[in-house]
Amino acid sequence: MPEMPKAGDKAPAIEANTYGEESVSLGDFKGKKAVVLYFYPRDNTPGCTKEACGMRDSMETLSEMGVQVMGVSTDSVKSHENFRDKYELNFPLLSDKEREIVRAYGVENERGSAKRVTFLIDKNGVVKHVWPKVKVDGHVDDVLSKIKELGVA
Repeated sequence: MPEMPKAGDKAPAIEANTYGEESVSLGDFKGKKAVVLYFYPRDNTPGCTKEACGMRDSMETLSEMGVQVMGVSTDSVKSHENFRDKYELNFPLLSDKEREIVRAYGVENERGSAKRVTFLIDKNGVVKHVWPKVKVDGHVDDVLSKIKELGVA
């Protein structure tokens, strides 16, 4: 399995289905926005819900900073749509049923789902910061602080 990208590495290219069979890729934002790409184990579990709602609640600030958020798990598109609707999530969740993205980023856990890891990727597709062991409480604040500190957006 590939190693987890670290700061300074080119972010692995990804493309996956999101809501309504719409496809999203990291390349869609190249030259336009920085990306917070966060991996999480499962839709509708307490920690994952808290993390997703934290991102949702900070989307206005992140958007103003020129940052796009994308969540990735191995759940289905349908599961993501239900999760989005239940919590009014305002960013894409990518379905990685084939585990191609979790493997490309080196974040697959022993159960075959995603570890809780976040990557901050600049407009040029370069990883600027990695949170390899995310603690949900305060994570969004950490992300916002790092974006400001690094001037990524």
